Amino acid sequence: MRDENFLKANNARSFWHPMTAPADSLANPPTIITGGAGTRIRDIDGHEVVDAVGGLWNVNLGYSCQPVKDAIAAQLQQLPYYSTFRGTSNDCVIELAEELRTFFEPDGLTRAFFTSGGSDSVETALRLARQYHKIRGEAGRVKFLSLKKGYHGTHIGGASVNGNANFRTAYEPLLPGCHHIPAPYTYRNPFNETDPQRLAALCLAALEDEIAFQAPGTIAAFIMEPILGAGGVIVPHESFMPGVAAICKRNGILLIADEVITAFGRTGAWTGSRLWGVKPDFACTAKAITNGYFPFGAVMIAEGVAEVFEGDQTGKAAIGHGYTYSGHPVGAAAALACLAETRRLNVVENAAARGKQLHDGLLALQAKHEVIGDVRGGRGLMLALELVADRATKKPADKAVPAAVQVAAYKAGAMVRVSGPNIILSPPLIVTPEDVTVILSALDAGLSGV
Repeated sequence: MRDENFLKANNARSFWHPMTAPADSLANPPTIITGGAGTRIRDIDGHEVVDAVGGLWNVNLGYSCQPVKDAIAAQLQQLPYYSTFRGTSNDCVIELAEELRTFFEPDGLTRAFFTSGGSDSVETALRLARQYHKIRGEAGRVKFLSLKKGYHGTHIGGASVNGNANFRTAYEPLLPGCHHIPAPYTYRNPFNETDPQRLAALCLAALEDEIAFQAPGTIAAFIMEPILGAGGVIVPHESFMPGVAAICKRNGILLIADEVITAFGRTGAWTGSRLWGVKPDFACTAKAITNGYFPFGAVMIAEGVAEVFEGDQTGKAAIGHGYTYSGHPVGAAAALACLAETRRLNVVENAAARGKQLHDGLLALQAKHEVIGDVRGGRGLMLALELVADRATKKPADKAVPAAVQVAAYKAGAMVRVSGPNIILSPPLIVTPEDVTVILSALDAGLSGV
């Protein structure tokens, strides 16, 4: 390993960072993280902080999960790679599929298609949704509906159903036939409605109107996050996702739950769909499936969808889709160990308790700091602060403000994430009450300086 002078001198010189402008990384060199243990990370200068971002929503079990590390090391010795394309498989991926079937059975999901990550999982679900309708003789069902403010990864399909212009504009034209309805975002919405239940009803009415306008027989699927993550942690009213599911079923439209963030306990329930009592047709997963230790994902498929594919005798159900690393044995071994540890620790209980502690603390900070326009969360360890220049007009804070809060909070002991005017918090699900106190104290310090 090169010394720290080399690393600092060449930080961002020879590679481009995701989700930022190359010039910005050169002008503002990224923090170089060199170590992690438990809920904490350490930078090249030895500064240690609580990771209130949880890597990127994915390090649910922290940075010291030895069973997952051991499983990866052992599998590298046993079988470091083999393809799962037609004709070959491996022992780990078969075992993992059975474990996931058990885990997701309450959601009605009984089959797995393995991927390399969340964007791959979304792309897979979109493709399989179109194919499902073609097998059934409804080839005209090709369109997709989704929510504004929703985030579904970075492939062309995912970018097309994304509801945030930041991930779309530079790459247009995107996939045709993708249409969006308003998100149940009480702080900002076109209906000027602040009551969550009434807003949910208005958004559902907008969905029904869009379906009627497009014609139900042209729509393949509706995709949504049970709780919107990167869009600013938008928690819908409990009636919303069940309402979406009912409308989709009535119109023959498949429901894809993007559970890349919400699966495996982050919401204080084992899945986001289960939180709202919904059984989707597909669920996209990744991130916490291996605790971030190996790039891996899975699309979980409902029994009814599986029956259509498995019962076809025409050849239309042959899946012409997959990834070199679909069902990677090392990833499967990591996922098996991660799933076992996730269950053993019963992380949903801590996610719910620490989420409430953090949410209560953020509301107290809102009472203290005028710059906080909105606090969102209250469902596990998914929370956000929206910063404003003026509470009365809800004018968003200048982008320099959340950036300054992030820098000051880091110095004070916590890594937080900036997304537009939002400060997003998604710490590991093993976070302690003391860690939460540190996060809140660090945020207080950051907010006091703006």
